[in-house]
Amino acid sequence: MDRRQFIRAASAASVTASAAAAISGCASVGGASGGKVVVVGGGYGGATAAKYLRMWSEGRIEVTLVEPGEAFVSCPISNLVIGGSKQMADITTPYDNLARRHGVKLVRGRAVGIDAGKRQVRLADGTTLPYDRLVLSPGVDFMWDQLPGMAKPGAQDRVLHAWKAGAQTVALRRQLEAMPDGGVYALSIPLAPYRCPPGPYERACQVAHYFSKAKPKSKVLILDANDDVTSKGPLFKKAWADRYKGIIEYRPKHVATDVDAATGTLKFEFNDDVKAQVLNVVPPMRAGDIAHNAGLTTANKRWCEVDWLTMESKAAKNIHILGDSLQIAPAMPKSGHMANQHGKVAAAAIVALMSGRAPNPLPLYNNTCYSFVSDADVVHVASVHRYDEAQKTMVTVQGSGGVSTGASELEGHYAMAWARNIWADSLA
Repeated sequence: MDRRQFIRAASAASVTASAAAAISGCASVGGASGGKVVVVGGGYGGATAAKYLRMWSEGRIEVTLVEPGEAFVSCPISNLVIGGSKQMADITTPYDNLARRHGVKLVRGRAVGIDAGKRQVRLADGTTLPYDRLVLSPGVDFMWDQLPGMAKPGAQDRVLHAWKAGAQTVALRRQLEAMPDGGVYALSIPLAPYRCPPGPYERACQVAHYFSKAKPKSKVLILDANDDVTSKGPLFKKAWADRYKGIIEYRPKHVATDVDAATGTLKFEFNDDVKAQVLNVVPPMRAGDIAHNAGLTTANKRWCEVDWLTMESKAAKNIHILGDSLQIAPAMPKSGHMANQHGKVAAAAIVALMSGRAPNPLPLYNNTCYSFVSDADVVHVASVHRYDEAQKTMVTVQGSGGVSTGASELEGHYAMAWARNIWADSLA
């Protein structure tokens, strides 16, 4: 399969159970004897796990999904809302089908505690939910202690991260609209690892595209803590030079140490302070609070380690962890597509374990990540990952995947096809 065929296959992948089973290596996993699984977090990982647990157990496993949001809001494609070419409705999908079509019990609430010994999850309202196995897909939370000024009253309302799609996505767009022409939008990027490696650079493109149409005297200043662009570097730099010359300025090795929200000032470890009319600060990240507070962040007290055959935590039995909260395998991105793959592997393994069978010994994941460098033109990176028994981790398949040769509108169509299909795969 050549690169173009790979892109087409990834963007238009089937959403049937049989196709998903082939990805996780479990073409026939029915026959589970029952039991209760609680899934915390309705993002790409959790929603997928909940759906496929019900499908692959043929309805025998009772699945409860705990999620505080009214609907699924996609982080991938959300930068287009900030750029102005999409609306929130375009990236929002209700959870209704998980309940109506698959029998998932939906609990709108926030999980705040885990009793691994009693196998219970505690919600913010005091409710406890018992489980036989627990699936955590809590995403990321932010290490605000590394930016002390953000703890001041009102600071987080003025200086937005917009790194969890939702209210802040809309608020950042409004800040850009209100900014006078000739102003500066400054985007601070933390040291990797963080959720969605190419996401900040795509966002810079989206803001620059908006400025080029509506505020041509304005500037985008990228202040990157990393030594260089962390993903698709040559492709982004080409877009900045060809499309946004004079609008985007990129400064690497700018590790932010504090923010003065009142004056719109960023402070750095070794560099001079920077002021801007709109500050967009993406803080350092770790696994979501529910996992961190339960003592599951065993890698540098930031990320969760798992057995890649089952996604079971290395720190607690019967707890499976997915998505951006993980200590990733080599060259594995923290992406929505990858979380979807984690959800399927976990679902297949749980169904097997609850049926008294061994999980698939050779799971295979794929990943495709699209980035919009304008409102229509897109670049991508793709990869395939397999389990390596000797190393006990996932490794990239030699010769698989690759990156775009350049941005194109055709890849923009592939990107939107990918989005529609993965939303359906997780939620329909």
